[in-house]
Amino acid sequence: MAEQSADKLRLDKWLWHARFFKTRTQAARLVSGGHVRVNGARVGKPAHAVTMGDVLTFAQARRIRVVQVQALGTRRGPASEAQALFTDLAPVADSGPAPERVGARPTKKDRRALESLRADGPSDPD
Repeated sequence: MAEQSADKLRLDKWLWHARFFKTRTQAARLVSGGHVRVNGARVGKPAHAVTMGDVLTFAQARRIRVVQVQALGTRRGPASEAQALFTDLAPVADSGPAPERVGARPTKKDRRALESLRADGPSDPD
């Protein structure tokens, strides 16, 4: 197996080292599917080399991650070590009021409100 130079690392391996994915296979599948961008360009090969300063964009757990590679790492270590490998560039989500539930089943509170409206009877002044 050919050894990569010290200033480059396979994309799937880096994503795994940085603990974005539980297995290297999951990272490779995401890259192979064309769901990762490196510096704005779509990448389709898990063996694509990343270097320090590259910006990666990919989807993870219902959110879009935008990270900048700060270090390459030599192993998949603890989370504290993994967090030193990147800087998160994605904007922080505003934790405002929860979005309205559309098309979902009514909650218990919603059902009680409907029942109270029905119990009041028709409001037609006929």
